[in-house]
Parts: sequence; structure tokens; C-alpha cells
Amino acid sequence: MIYEGKAITVKEIEGGIAQLNFDLQGESVNKFNRLTIEELRAATDKLEAQKGLKGLVVTSSKDSFIVGADITEFTELFAGPEEDLVANNLKANEVFSAIEDLPFPTVTAINGMALGGGFEMCLATDYRVMDTKAKVGLPEVKLGIFPGFGGTVRLSRLVGVDYAVEWICGGTENRADKALKVGAVDAVLEGEKLVEAAIGIINQCNDGKLDYQARREEKKGKIKLNAMESMMAFEISKAYVAGQAGKNYPAPVEAIKVMQKHAGLTRDKAIEVEAKGFAKMAKTNVAACLVGLFLNDQELKK
Repeated sequence: MIYEGKAITVKEIEGGIAQLNFDLQGESVNKFNRLTIEELRAATDKLEAQKGLKGLVVTSSKDSFIVGADITEFTELFAGPEEDLVANNLKANEVFSAIEDLPFPTVTAINGMALGGGFEMCLATDYRVMDTKAKVGLPEVKLGIFPGFGGTVRLSRLVGVDYAVEWICGGTENRADKALKVGAVDAVLEGEKLVEAAIGIINQCNDGKLDYQARREEKKGKIKLNAMESMMAFEISKAYVAGQAGKNYPAPVEAIKVMQKHAGLTRDKAIEVEAKGFAKMAKTNVAACLVGLFLNDQELKK
């Protein structure tokens, strides 16, 4: 065993390939609470230090992959100063960037629902394979915010501005066939074949048949649009989304503004822009109300 915690374990499964598995003890679903983020940091440190590893497969033991952040932590977090929110986001993002920078190919096996921070975890790896019945998405706008673990940065570079705007501003949960079509995932298979497929991709990378480094650099680079194309894509999107969302629901348009602002920046600088924008939205009355409504609804369902 390379690492063992209460939410995450890491072990070598075959031929120098490690498996990082999410299985939050005492919970029916995996979610990114403080414990999970800290364990992911510790597990990533162990992976960086481990000699002889040739790849990483990320998995989940739950029926869902990861349903997102632990929203019960939002009320206290969002009540703090805006600069603390920015610092908190940047600290969490260091973990996802460390996964993205691991010195070997990485693949996520998406066995079920991967939403919000759960999908942002998937985006941090080089490749993604997905169960036919799974769904992925970034639904944060439904809580008056937008993705804060690098989602606006990585998705816009992976699938392009138009699809990123559609997914982030619509807050949609997307089926496997659509995710494959837009390039958000690399393969769709039956659940029992996911890990085998992920190992196959890693072997192809190590055999030189797939260039995972080039794939990684695309995600970490600037959006591939010239100045005119960028202006057209973002201005048209802002006008359309503003008309759909209305003036009392600022997060979707703010998400586009943030993507426009970081379009010409590389990953680390772009994530700083996202973190500042996220903190700004988290401090709005709209976010406070929508998070409160969500938590009350969850309480009623108990």
C-alpha cells in the first residue's frame, strides 16, 4: 500500500501502475470535504516520491464517482473574508495541479456521477474513460457560483470555448455519449472494463503510441484562439447567456468573463483568475440564498 487514509487509498495494481481509489468512510457517496482534499494532497505527495511508477488510474468504490464538494462546508467558508476564499481555492488547486504534473500518464475511470469538484478531478488527469451510464458536469451555477478547482480553465482548453460555456453556464449533467462527442472524455465502455481500458491507455503512452505530455500541455496552455476569434466567442456568449440568466443571476455571465480573462494565460495564472472570480461570486447574496435553499432541501429529504 502506497497510501491509506479515510477517504483515499493508493496501491500498485500491476506493472508499476498505481491505483488511487476514492472511498469516503461512513458516507454513501464520495465528496470533496476538507478531509478528502487533505488526503488527496498527502496521497499525491506519496505518488511523487514513489520510485518506478509508470502510470496512475483514478477510481471510486462508490456507485457514483465523486458528487462534488461538501456543500455543508460552504456556509462557514463563504462567510469568511474574500481574500481567505481566494487563498483556500488556490491551496486546493495546488493539489489538482500536482496530480496534473505527475511524472507519468494518468487516467480517470468514471464509473458513475462525476459532478463539480468530482469532474474537476477527472479533468486534472491526462485521459478519462467513462461508464456508459455515468454522467459528468459542472453544476455550480445552480448554487450561484461557478467551478473553482480549475474547471473553467481545463474544460475551456479541452473542449473549446463554446462547449465549455454551454456546460458551465447551463450547469448540465451530461451523458457519456455527449461527453465523448465534445472531447470531454476519451472512451465510453461498460463499467467492468474501465480499469482495463485505463491501463491500456497508460501502456500505449509508455509505448510511445499516445503522447500524454502533448495532451497535458494543451490543457495547461492558453486557449487556442486568436484575438478576434476570442472576442467573438466570448462576447456572443455573454450576450446570449445574459439574456437567458437575467440580471439577478450573475454567476453564468461572470463565469464567461473569467474564462475570457484567463484565455491568454497559462494554467497557474489562469487558476488565479478563476479563484478571484469564484470568491467574488461566493460572497454574493444570490450564492448565500441558493446554498441555503439547497441545504434546507437536503435536510427535508432526510
